[in-house]
Amino acid sequence: MTRSTHYNCHLVGWLSLAQLISWGSIFYTFALIMEPVERELGLSRVEASLAFSIALLAEGLLAYPVGRWIDRGNERRVMTAGSLLAAVCLAALGAVQSQWGFYLAWAGLGAAMSSVLYSPVFAVVTRRFPSDFRRAIITMTFLGGLASTVFIPLTAWLISAWGWRLAMQSLAVLHLLVCAPLHWLVLRGAPGKRPAMAGQVQAEKGLSQLVCSAPFLLVGGFLLLMTAVSSALPAHMISLLRENGMDEAWVIAIPASIGAFQVLGRLLLYFFESRFDLHLANRLIPGLIPLGLAALLAAPWTGSGQTVVVVLFVVLFGMGNGMLTIVKGTAMAQYVSREHVATLNGALGMPLALARAAAPLLLGWMWTREVGYGPGLWGLLITACVGVVALYWAQQHAVPQDRN
Repeated sequence: MTRSTHYNCHLVGWLSLAQLISWGSIFYTFALIMEPVERELGLSRVEASLAFSIALLAEGLLAYPVGRWIDRGNERRVMTAGSLLAAVCLAALGAVQSQWGFYLAWAGLGAAMSSVLYSPVFAVVTRRFPSDFRRAIITMTFLGGLASTVFIPLTAWLISAWGWRLAMQSLAVLHLLVCAPLHWLVLRGAPGKRPAMAGQVQAEKGLSQLVCSAPFLLVGGFLLLMTAVSSALPAHMISLLRENGMDEAWVIAIPASIGAFQVLGRLLLYFFESRFDLHLANRLIPGLIPLGLAALLAAPWTGSGQTVVVVLFVVLFGMGNGMLTIVKGTAMAQYVSREHVATLNGALGMPLALARAAAPLLLGWMWTREVGYGPGLWGLLITACVGVVALYWAQQHAVPQDRN
């Protein structure tokens, strides 16, 4: 009996729910607990930021072996184990008493992220729906994009009511009772490892040429730079808004609403991208990120209009980041090679790990009480602009793989 490769909305829906919980309870948690942890453990901003960088580094370093395990048909075990690990590490995070314990808990959460966030689940749907993976990725990111909208207010309320330690332990329960069972139940019947093909030596030679090609290097540069920007801001967003003197209600509402605009951007892409040139859309979407950062930089100078300008940042950055996830998830297949996309993305595992780990740490290092986050935001703006140019050049040097 041949396994069906048709799009399965039920599978994608359940995986989306797990993405909502995983992103919300791990990735967006750090910004909320950073200041309480600094006070309780006596850490500086750089020392606290290092924990999130360690998590991102661990996630990136494990991306390649996790991808290999998934390619061999072990997606069910990988994602279930990742959810169980997240539960253990969130519970441990709520019990830490030292700086090194804090780092160790986040290293474990980074390992969990490598098994439960977008990279592994995108690989899963690409393997299961090879002719419809872009639709599956866009659909899956709808609910995942609401993670900040749901979990930033929820986690803030838990911290206010119970303290940050009990809040972390209650989030651990979600992974134990929801995510782990979901992954174990819905990921049955995974496609096995693909058999070796004739001409494998020639294929490997072609792969080595692709890795040295201009399209791969430019797409890789685009992914590297835009990933650094999107990784740096979440860990510092709460502190950045407080620094600008905004009311506490806005401090919570603004980062939470970014998720809603991410979903709005993906909805627009889902319903309207067929009416526009795909490659023109891929050029325009990343440009929303530097525009949003420019608005955030301008906010302190706008006086009474500061809130309006920050809301403009939320709209631009939220929609841009939401659609950028799709562009980043499909660029390698569209502009370099669909046949070797998993291996090519795996080759970027180490550089992306270093970029994701370094970005929050560097933003924390550039912060001082005298000048705040201003220099860091300028650095992010320049980085995003260079990333936009890199993707444009990649399109000029490549024959697109997908004209649909």
